Amino acid sequence: MSAPIAVSNPPTHPPSPFTFDSIPSAIDAIARGEFVVVMDDEGRENEGDLVCAAGKVTTEGMAWMIRWTSGFICLSLPPSRLSALSLPPLLPPSGVSQDPKGTAYHLTLDANPARHPITTGISAHDRAYVARLLADETKGEEEFTRPGHLVTLRYRPGGVRERRGHTECAVDLCYLANLPPAGLLCELVNPSDPSGSMARRDDCWRFAKAWGLKIISVEDLAEWVKEKGEGLVPPAA
Repeated sequence: MSAPIAVSNPPTHPPSPFTFDSIPSAIDAIARGEFVVVMDDEGRENEGDLVCAAGKVTTEGMAWMIRWTSGFICLSLPPSRLSALSLPPLLPPSGVSQDPKGTAYHLTLDANPARHPITTGISAHDRAYVARLLADETKGEEEFTRPGHLVTLRYRPGGVRERRGHTECAVDLCYLANLPPAGLLCELVNPSDPSGSMARRDDCWRFAKAWGLKIISVEDLAEWVKEKGEGLVPPAA
């Protein structure tokens, strides 16, 4: 996946009434190794995330992702993969998460420089490299060092059927695209705001059109998985 190419003279006015792209078109984009913008419910975070398949990300794609987002790149993984890599949850001394949205942060990590061609772990090359390693389930914990510069998140089994969050969307899109269940995600910032505020619905729509990306909603994905995802997205145990 290389970086997206800017569109010449993209539309700037969202449709009224507002419409998202279809879920099948977003699945196809993920399968091709492209980015997709996933919009949360306006009553929840009201934020859009850039999402892509970790197994397909390139250095150029990661650099582009870092440029247009908060830069706090996360990678969502099923609990079984986190356990296999000995990546525990990040929790305060009480052992209870205080995150208001219930985001399940786990230990950060890098590729092991004794085994892989990386340096400090923070560059676009190094973060793309470790993302691809994480997507390869044949790679064990000896391939990584902890802590590091890529944030892991715990996907809730059952995906968006159980929790309607970006964490679950990222992995469900990979399942639906028949790719390893490892999804990269990060929040879009408003490209026209010098103060760096988060991009809201219309900002996300304009950004998607400017770069030729599909834009979908968490709610639409959840409904699609509920109706057509049986056998594609594993159910909760």
